[in-house]
Amino acid sequence: MSQPPATNPIDELVAERTTWAGSVRSTAASMRAWIFLFLLLVGFEIWAQLAYHTTFLFNPFNASSIAVFTVGPLLLALGQTFVVISGGIDLSVGFTMGLAAVVFSKILNLSSGVLPDPLALVVALVVALLASAVPGLINGLLIAILRVPPFIGTLGMYGVARGIAYLMAGGTTVPISNPVVSFIGNQPLTLISIGDFHVSVPIIVLITILLTVAMMFTLSQSRFGRHLYAIGGNRQASLRAGINVTRNTIALYILSAVSAGLGGILYTARFTAGAPQAGETLLLDSIAAVVIGGASLFGGSGTITGTVIGALIIAVIQYGLVFVNVEPFWQFVAVGVVIIISVLVDQTQKQLTGDRTDE
Repeated sequence: MSQPPATNPIDELVAERTTWAGSVRSTAASMRAWIFLFLLLVGFEIWAQLAYHTTFLFNPFNASSIAVFTVGPLLLALGQTFVVISGGIDLSVGFTMGLAAVVFSKILNLSSGVLPDPLALVVALVVALLASAVPGLINGLLIAILRVPPFIGTLGMYGVARGIAYLMAGGTTVPISNPVVSFIGNQPLTLISIGDFHVSVPIIVLITILLTVAMMFTLSQSRFGRHLYAIGGNRQASLRAGINVTRNTIALYILSAVSAGLGGILYTARFTAGAPQAGETLLLDSIAAVVIGGASLFGGSGTITGTVIGALIIAVIQYGLVFVNVEPFWQFVAVGVVIIISVLVDQTQKQLTGDRTDE
C-alpha cells in the first residue's frame, strides 16, 4: 500500500502565509473606499488642528455642508450605479438633470399663479420627473433594441438634452418664487431637540437619504436588482437563463434618468432657479463616485453603499480643500487622481481573485 507523499513543513508555512497575505490584500482592496474616506477625514482634521487650531470633523456646520455637497453627485450616482452594474454607462445624466431643473422651474412658474403653492409644487414635480424619464427611455431603446453602444447612445442624448434644456431656458437660468420649494431647498428639519442640544438635517439631505435607502433595497433585495448583476456578469448566460435583458435594460436607463431628474429638482429648490447646466460638472463626479465605491466598469459588481461612500469622498475633497484654503481648481486634480487609484486597486483586486479584467 503506497504512502502519501510527505509534505515539507516549510512549504506548508509559506503557502499559509501567502494565502493569508493575499486574503488581507483582497480585503483591503474591497474596503478601499472606507479606508480612503477615513484617511481623508483624519488628514483634514490634522491639517485643521495644526493650521487653524480648530476642528474639521467635529464641526456641525462642516458636517452639514459636506452632506449638502454630497446630494448632487449622489443623486446622479445612484442611477449610474445600476447602469454600471449592468455593464453600461450613462453620459446623459448631467444634462438630464439640467433639463428636469428647467422643466420644473417653467411649470412651477406657470402654475404658481393658478394653483396653491403646495399643489403647484406637486404638478411641477410630476411633469419634471416625466420629462426626465424621456431621455432614459430613448437611451434604453437605443441600447437594448437598436444595439447602439451605451457610450455612443448616451453621449448623443447628452447633446440632445443639453440643447433642449438651453432652448427651453432661453440660454439662461429660470428663477422661481415658491415659498414651499424654497423652504424644502434651504431649511433644516430638527430631528432631536433636548435643551440646548439640537440635531438638524437639511431637508434635501433627508430626501436623498430616503431615495438612497429605496435604491439600496431595490438593488439588493428585488428580482430586478439580481437580474442586473446577472446581466452585467454575463449577458449571454442571462439570456439563456430566461432573463428579459431588453426590458431590464430599458428600465434601468429610465431609473438613472429619473434619479438625475430628482437631482435637478432639488438643485432648483436649493438655488431657487433652474439652470440647464445644473448637472454639467456632476457627470464626472457621478461616475467617480460609482468607481471609487467599488463598482467595476466591466459590470457585474457594485453596491449602493459603496456609491454613497464614493460620493462622500468627493464631497469631503471638495469641501475640505476649500476649508483649508486651497485653490478650488485642485478639486478636479484630486478627484481625477482618486479615480485612477481606485481603478488600479480594482484591477489588482481582480488579479488577486482571478476575476476578469477585460472583455
